Amino acid sequence: MKKTQIYKFTLIALLSALAAILMAFTFPLPLAPTFLTFDISELPALFAGFFLGPGAGCLVVLIKNLLHLMINGTTTAFVGEAMNIVGSIGFVLPAALIYRKIHTKKGAILALTISTIGVSILAIFLNGWVAFPMYMKMFGLSMDTIVSMGSMTNPLVHNYWSLMILGILPFNLIKHGVTSFCTYLLYKKVGNVLRTMIGMEPDPTFLERKHA
Repeated sequence: MKKTQIYKFTLIALLSALAAILMAFTFPLPLAPTFLTFDISELPALFAGFFLGPGAGCLVVLIKNLLHLMINGTTTAFVGEAMNIVGSIGFVLPAALIYRKIHTKKGAILALTISTIGVSILAIFLNGWVAFPMYMKMFGLSMDTIVSMGSMTNPLVHNYWSLMILGILPFNLIKHGVTSFCTYLLYKKVGNVLRTMIGMEPDPTFLERKHA
């Protein structure tokens, strides 16, 4: 195995560990449903996806959740973890694919914007058609109970669709929007650090060069 490949696997491991650590620091957002918490654990996965490729970004997502399960276990019968994996991959994978195709600053903005909007819409379907029905079946919850978790913090939430449009959607737009903004601000500096770590020369034009 080439030395560079070893360094790349090491970077994936380090970014996965960082993502797992960030996943432990969560907090609620105002007006967001009580079952949703904010974190920026997808940030290292985006770094991996942008720098090492889409597969590396997805691998960081998987390892992050595995480490989280090993350390903290599950309180959602693995439903929450499964949704986190699907949602995170739905965020990281399109962004990495678009950025690989359009390897410019504008390409990065486009990739992050499309992924933020796309995963926020995906979250509505994941919660409404997968997570909520599973919680209702496994824990004996009713939809009214789930809606009440949204209305406790947001008085505009009073039924299923208001929970989706005024709870789930804005939460994900904010969460992934903040993560995307942080990625855009930090990726140039972090990218050159990663280049140095795997034996490549720092690139002063990194993230600014024109698409070839």
